[in-house]
Amino acid sequence: MSSTATQYAYKVRDASGKFTEGKVEAVSEAAVAEKLMAMGYVPLEVKPANVGMQREINIGPKKRVKTKDLAVFSRQFATMIDAGLTMIRALSIMADQSDNPELRRILRAIKQDVEAGLSLSASFAKFPETFPPLMTNMTKAGEAGGFLDGAMRQIADNFEAEVRLRGKIKAALTYPVVVFILAMLMCVAMLIFVVPVFSGMFEDLGGELPLPTKILVMLSGAMKFLLPIGIVVGFSFMMWWRKFGRTERVRNVVDPLKLKLPVFGKLFQKLALTRFARNFGTLLSSGVPILQSIDIVSETTGSIVISRALNQVRESVRRGDSVAGPLAEHDVFPAMVVQMIASGEEAGAIDQMLKKIAEFYDEEVEAMTESLTALIEPLMIAFLGGVVGSMIVALYMPIFKVFDMIG
Repeated sequence: MSSTATQYAYKVRDASGKFTEGKVEAVSEAAVAEKLMAMGYVPLEVKPANVGMQREINIGPKKRVKTKDLAVFSRQFATMIDAGLTMIRALSIMADQSDNPELRRILRAIKQDVEAGLSLSASFAKFPETFPPLMTNMTKAGEAGGFLDGAMRQIADNFEAEVRLRGKIKAALTYPVVVFILAMLMCVAMLIFVVPVFSGMFEDLGGELPLPTKILVMLSGAMKFLLPIGIVVGFSFMMWWRKFGRTERVRNVVDPLKLKLPVFGKLFQKLALTRFARNFGTLLSSGVPILQSIDIVSETTGSIVISRALNQVRESVRRGDSVAGPLAEHDVFPAMVVQMIASGEEAGAIDQMLKKIAEFYDEEVEAMTESLTALIEPLMIAFLGGVVGSMIVALYMPIFKVFDMIG
């Protein structure tokens, strides 16, 4: 038996409330817990004694906790609570099993907070960069109403829908972006490596070069200056965007422009409406007060245009008026959305109506991304062929001219 035993480290509390730590060999954590309880101790934590050797070595920046990680955590946590596990035991399991090292670190800290008597929602609030206000407030409502497992399932449903939504956007944008980058790289490569070879041939041939060829040779000569400048400007813009891209001043300019784009404007509008309806409906159905729900939703739609409309809604509701009234004054909300919300208010089921709106726009986004992908593929192939083909024609035009002179 000793050959299969593992050394475990434990933390216990005795009858007088004194904390004690130690190590013991056993076949499982459950066996350690039983042994300690038989000795009159209250087990607080049991884990393999050699976990220090298994700790991950993180080099570089911390791995960010993504929405997908939160969705998996919420779903598994709800299942464990529903199965009768204590909150501390569920947090302990999730802290050991999560694939994200940063989430594991945070969950260990949360477990310690809960052991110290802090509520789960209050502990979430200590990590606002990881747990969004929507998750914190829904957890708080679930704790107050005694339906924490149900609240966590709703959080999981919401985050899973958000992950699917982002996947649809990536499906629509990845192909054109990749093709555009490839086209630019091919053009730069031809200007740096191919055109100078032909330029030497053109000088030997003599004569007047066609205008397209002159432009191409001029661009090739300027590329030694333009390329470094372009790299510096592009890198600087990326750093600036990471720092200021989410500020209100920038979003006041960018978000309205996104909705006016010729092809993707409608897609961005439907995405914002989906987030608005789903988050608002989820918060209301979880028992979060409506004014607090409006404040949270205004931060999660990803559109400053909708945030402005929700500021008016908040004032309207505070005065005792309707939610739908102020929305009708903004073009971003179609008449169908306003009418459905008004009907939900009259029937006292606004949360259910908002979920139906979210489902409707989910289907709209999926259909639109499929049609955009089908439309963009041939357009981008034509674009790539046109750019590269025009450069090749410009390179060979002087040679054709020589053939004409010989003929």
